[in-house]
Amino acid sequence: MTVPLPARIDVHQHIVPPVWARALARRGLDSGGWAVPSWSPSSAIAMMDEQGIATGVLSVTAPGVHFDTDQDAVALARAVNDYGAEVVKDRPDRFGHFASIPLPDVDAAVTEAVHALDTSGADGVVLMSSVHGRYLGDPDFEPLWAELDRRNANVFVHPAQPPMPLLPGTPAPLADYVFDTTRTALNLVLNGVMDRYRNVRVILSHGGGFLPYAAYRFSGLTSTVVDPARKAEDILRDLKRFYFDTALSASPSALPALLAFAEPGHVLYGSDWPFAPQDAGTYYNHYLETYPDYVPGQADAINRHNAEALFPRLIASPRPVS
Repeated sequence: MTVPLPARIDVHQHIVPPVWARALARRGLDSGGWAVPSWSPSSAIAMMDEQGIATGVLSVTAPGVHFDTDQDAVALARAVNDYGAEVVKDRPDRFGHFASIPLPDVDAAVTEAVHALDTSGADGVVLMSSVHGRYLGDPDFEPLWAELDRRNANVFVHPAQPPMPLLPGTPAPLADYVFDTTRTALNLVLNGVMDRYRNVRVILSHGGGFLPYAAYRFSGLTSTVVDPARKAEDILRDLKRFYFDTALSASPSALPALLAFAEPGHVLYGSDWPFAPQDAGTYYNHYLETYPDYVPGQADAINRHNAEALFPRLIASPRPVS
């Protein structure tokens, strides 16, 4: 497959707002043992031109905005989101924006989501997979899901460090992130969020962790052991409601499993740049471009058309050459 340059819509691309980077540095924090890289719009566009990406939908990565008091998180979320909105305003053809949400303060989270979606023009919201040990199916978070459902929102779920120590010498993005994505996805399904709120489109990072690989284990054991009143096919239906990005997941073993599980139209291109180095993007792009078992049209759908269905404003966007 030859990808027109640039054509892809990248739903998993990160932004590093200076206010966010300074806030982390003041507290001696990073992203789960992973250094925070430098970022600028020009460097992002240069990368996208090389990787065949027309538009990157930007988001702040873990630990998100809530690593101090509720009040600090609210102010940081607004500052981060204002910065992202300005980047998109300057180059709406090259960038989109997932707004950061200051969970676990539910009232503040709802307020920021409404502001971002209704006033700032965000393309959706980004939620960390867990916040201080609380997962996204937490019953206290119900008002946020209800508000997002009313707005037919896109929700990008990015993993965070789970509530446990790092393995020695093992940064969270290496192993813990895929675990925490899977954990929060299962929590959303078992607590009924994916069944009650069918207007939200929930995108899981990194191919959904190991959810595609273990989905039938989850559905079968739930219906036979955990909650016999629930049918396995209903659990599986809700697991299949998720969308999945390909960031760090378009490999010879992971991509076939993802494509075998995901519903048609539910696999989206992702790079994870700049936290994933550009060489990693080149490696995974090569496999995406040479995968031998696509059905007709599937490769183009992953690269662009599936994302166009979630972000209609990008359908008519020009595909710039620089």
